[in-house]
Amino acid sequence: MPMQPVLVVIAHGSRDPRHAATVQALVRRVRELRPGLRVETGFLDFNVPSVQGVLESLAAEGVRDVVALPLLLTRAFHAKADIPAVLAEAPARLRIRQADVLGPSPLLLAALEHRLYEAGLSPADKSSTGVVLASAGSTDPEAIAVIAEIAREWRHTGWCAVRPAFASASLPRTEDAVRELRALGCERVAVAPYVLAPGFLPDRIAHGAAEADVLADVLGPAPEVARLLLARYDAARAPMLTAIGA
Repeated sequence: MPMQPVLVVIAHGSRDPRHAATVQALVRRVRELRPGLRVETGFLDFNVPSVQGVLESLAAEGVRDVVALPLLLTRAFHAKADIPAVLAEAPARLRIRQADVLGPSPLLLAALEHRLYEAGLSPADKSSTGVVLASAGSTDPEAIAVIAEIAREWRHTGWCAVRPAFASASLPRTEDAVRELRALGCERVAVAPYVLAPGFLPDRIAHGAAEADVLADVLGPAPEVARLLLARYDAARAPMLTAIGA
């Protein structure tokens, strides 16, 4: 039977060492969930190994099939331009399929709630708590619309209110959304960072949450996120396995 495609997780990268450490913690959790799967990590910028370096190493080993999975929550510029450009320069012997980005997904909503409960909330608090869904922000209208839709969908699960906020490029900022929820009369306000790893923009979210009652951690290696990575991998590899007769 042909070997299953190698999963290459593509992360953005950051000068902040917490970013790479969190990405690696998430990848370790993915490996724990599926021990027989080979998982590699490549970074677009700032960290090593680079995506190109990982792909060249795999080709040199004789690997043929790769699923490239963007560690991104929305289909913004990196998913639409940067990553396809990097993959287009991969060694010709590699057959690469780019998986979908992680969001939106019910598993991400579950991970957000997981982090809020870790931060001190309980399911009984939902109806009296307003939540700020705080993302990094984007100039891509599609990405902004997705965040707004996630906030609307999440509101219907029982929270007092949910408002989107952005650390850059778009408005409102986290602190403005916190004040809006206060004005609505929510008994408490929580900020849920819709980001995968620490860094400059997540720190800006945390600063904007100064007047909130609860600040959740980044999604990071939440078990729901690890399961989502595998779900995206499985969806991308299915046609590849059919093509090679697995």
